[in-house]
Amino acid sequence: MPDASGKPAPAGAVAEIEAVIQTYFDGLYEGDVEKLGAAFHPVSHLYSERDGEVVDVPREQWFEMVRGRPSPAASGLARDDRILLLDISGPETAFVKVACQIPPRFFTDYLVLNRTKAGWKIVSKVYRAETRG
Repeated sequence: MPDASGKPAPAGAVAEIEAVIQTYFDGLYEGDVEKLGAAFHPVSHLYSERDGEVVDVPREQWFEMVRGRPSPAASGLARDDRILLLDISGPETAFVKVACQIPPRFFTDYLVLNRTKAGWKIVSKVYRAETRG
């Protein structure tokens, strides 16, 4: 996979980013805010649209929401999460589009990552949810 200069991205960077995304998927499915905290930078925010307005949720507020609901795993919900697109623009910036679900809600997430001293971290999540069935 090439970076913005057209050079192939280092295989190590791809594996590191994929590991962060897997931690995100596992944390989301298990309702585990420690795993989510390992994937998301402390200053990260989540953004979505509601009634034509942008909703901005800081990481800690989202964690409280996750703590307050049954996890998809505990509810026996089907798991289907996958990376749809991974784009590394340089040694410190990446974009990942993923699909995941908490039925009956199905999500498309746009995740922006920065490489920090602690490794790759999700710094921003913009998502869309669709309710089916």
